[in-house]
Amino acid sequence: MIKRMLLMLVLVGVVLGGLFGFKVFVNGKIKEAMAGMANTPQTVSAAKAAASDWQPSIDAVGSLRAVRGADLSLEVPGVVEEIRFRSGDEVQAGQILLRLRADDEVAKLQSLEATAQLAQITYDRDVRQLKAQAISQAVVDNDEANLRNAKAQVAQQKAIVEKKVLRAPFAGKLGLRQVDLGQYLAAGAVIATLQSLDPIFVDFLLPQQTVAQLAVGSKVETKVDAFPDRVFTGKITAINPKIETASRNVQVRATLANVDQKLLPGMFATVQLETGAAERLVTLPQTAVSYNPYGSLVYLVDGKGQGPDGKQQLVARQVFVTTGATRGDQVAILKGVAEGDTVVTAGQIKLRNGVPIVVDNRVVPTNDPAPKIVDQ
Repeated sequence: MIKRMLLMLVLVGVVLGGLFGFKVFVNGKIKEAMAGMANTPQTVSAAKAAASDWQPSIDAVGSLRAVRGADLSLEVPGVVEEIRFRSGDEVQAGQILLRLRADDEVAKLQSLEATAQLAQITYDRDVRQLKAQAISQAVVDNDEANLRNAKAQVAQQKAIVEKKVLRAPFAGKLGLRQVDLGQYLAAGAVIATLQSLDPIFVDFLLPQQTVAQLAVGSKVETKVDAFPDRVFTGKITAINPKIETASRNVQVRATLANVDQKLLPGMFATVQLETGAAERLVTLPQTAVSYNPYGSLVYLVDGKGQGPDGKQQLVARQVFVTTGATRGDQVAILKGVAEGDTVVTAGQIKLRNGVPIVVDNRVVPTNDPAPKIVDQ
């Protein structure tokens, strides 16, 4: 019985020892595998930080507005008798565009002119008689009042007749004709729009914090969706002296040359305003910067790392940076990276401080300061 007990205890000890040894062996292999995985080099793309000249600027959106623009109409109603323009015509200031039927008004004007002529004759005759002391001064004074009244009625009727004629208030380009011959027009009905297109205004809003950077005469560059490859340049001509209390923005107006009349009132426009002198700043692709709640950081490529075999290798070194303005695909780095530093531009999501890396630049992110849409 004792021998059996000893044999059983020995067998149990062998089994437990085998299990313990197997567990130690598995844990060792897992540690080796985890250590190997931790030291597996990560493939990234990288680029050297370069310095370039940055022109400080402010971006805004605005609308184009004609220097002079109006929807033409008449003060009085009437029937259209004559139309002297076509849609899209270029017209000069004072040019007659349309007439309403004015026979009754003209006839009344002629009657009043005849009355005024008679009053003039009567006044002249009585003045001569007064010199001969044939009539009293009171009669001459009454004749003078009648003459003035008659002339005033003539002037009033002439104004009424003149209101039947539409003239161009300024030189410009007409829009589509909205009326036809024989049509009855109510007072104020729009006949056509007239716009002076060269030069043209662009109005835009800027935050009140930028007021100190604004000055009349500053250069602006404007783009519109209709001509994406063209930049229209101009200058600030007016700054509103009042801040809008609802938005805390200030309205700014710039004037653009528009010789070919490609820009039209009402167009949406993007505006870039240059402010201050150009600065030389370190620039990186925007993809190189990782933005976190606790700060912005980049990974530098450090050649001072050491692999498991003791050989030197590349490793990622985390650096916090201070970013500035953006320009296309680029971002300005104000602090944290020096010109010439090699920076990881893609693949940061799998990195941490000290991780071995392999640089592969066969595919790199874009780094264009003025990217354009390319049609496929």
